[in-house]
Amino acid sequence: MGKTTKDQLGNLIERDESRPPPSVILVRPQLGENIGAACRCMLNFGLMDLRLVAPRDGWPNPAAVPMAAGAIDVLNNATVFETTEEAVADLQFVLAATARRRELEIPVIGTDNVGPKLRGLSESGLPTGIMFGPEKAGLTNADTVLADAILTYPVNPAFQSLNLAQAVNIFAYIWANSVHQNIPEVFNRDISDAAPKQDLTGLFNHLEEELERAGFFFPESKRALMAQNIRAPLTRAKMTVQEVRTFRGIVKALAEGRGKARVERDKS
Repeated sequence: MGKTTKDQLGNLIERDESRPPPSVILVRPQLGENIGAACRCMLNFGLMDLRLVAPRDGWPNPAAVPMAAGAIDVLNNATVFETTEEAVADLQFVLAATARRRELEIPVIGTDNVGPKLRGLSESGLPTGIMFGPEKAGLTNADTVLADAILTYPVNPAFQSLNLAQAVNIFAYIWANSVHQNIPEVFNRDISDAAPKQDLTGLFNHLEEELERAGFFFPESKRALMAQNIRAPLTRAKMTVQEVRTFRGIVKALAEGRGKARVERDKS
């Protein structure tokens, strides 16, 4: 099969920058074959933006080409990031395709609702995405805490093993099928106003740096868990850009005030 032409794609998947379809983010994928197969699944259902986070075998990966078949455009245009934070930086709503995490208070959305939800956000011009974890272990809590919601599939509880490309294929079908479903006229204002992930990540880093200086992360063995517990509620808050700026101003003022108090103590 040769390179897919625009005529072959049809109206369903013509790109409209004012209504961006979800980005597919493969976090630390292991096999090039699975990346290639995921590209094929994406193009079948109109998804074009593939983002790779630290692929295990580097990039480009020749093993991905045969499995991509006619979806070479998706493969060649994939963007590579070193971290998950960088991969989701410009997005305003992110899903994590993973099992529900009881230790993380993150909303869970089902397959019946996710299509219309994403379609509504796309119609509003909001950039969205979905993260899939590596084949062996899936997404970590550090990845998942960046998500606004967890997407779970109603798989057989006695056998929950999905190949990475299969998982992408299910989501891509859900997205394409949502074009025939009713989209609410007023759709999630809190998400529409939410700051991009890069602003939120900047707040996370700023806050955690100051907490580190203050000796908050103790013992060190619990640092990751403590950071997750800080990030999860801030993500759920759906803060606007201005609210993020205000929060960072608060962190800065507290840090500077602590520094001034220390100077005054040293003088006395």
